[in-house]
Amino acid sequence: MKIVNVDKSKARKLAAELNGLLADYMVFYQNVRGLHWNIKGKKFFELHAQFETLYNYLITKADEVAERVLTLQEVPLHTFEDYLSASSIKSRKNLTGGEEAVRAVLEDLLALLQRQRELLLLANETGDEGTAAILSEYVKEQEKMAWMYEAFLND
Repeated sequence: MKIVNVDKSKARKLAAELNGLLADYMVFYQNVRGLHWNIKGKKFFELHAQFETLYNYLITKADEVAERVLTLQEVPLHTFEDYLSASSIKSRKNLTGGEEAVRAVLEDLLALLQRQRELLLLANETGDEGTAAILSEYVKEQEKMAWMYEAFLND
């Protein structure tokens, strides 16, 4: 049964691009998880809590993206190897300082926004209102998040 009324080849292409987004979410999630565990310094308590909130948000979005891939009748990526090869976000390691950690989060968030904006255009061109609505909401939420992280860096 066809759940989403989109041409099969267009749905396949969109799902492949969504898998790239899923990879971005999973790598970003792991990066933030590492920041949460390893952050040090004067802003420890504030950032430790903020990074926990962020990684919970990211894993929820990753799950939603994977489910959208399934809705398009394709298979979501599900191995770390696949995530690392498909992600535009690079794995980060050994960041412990508050400012460098927030800069890394902001950089990764901006990369995520860029991919989602491109995918939003593709979803609209494909006629997939469901995917477009999801991505539009993500962009709105994350633009505000980016603004807040940038404001943190401008104290």
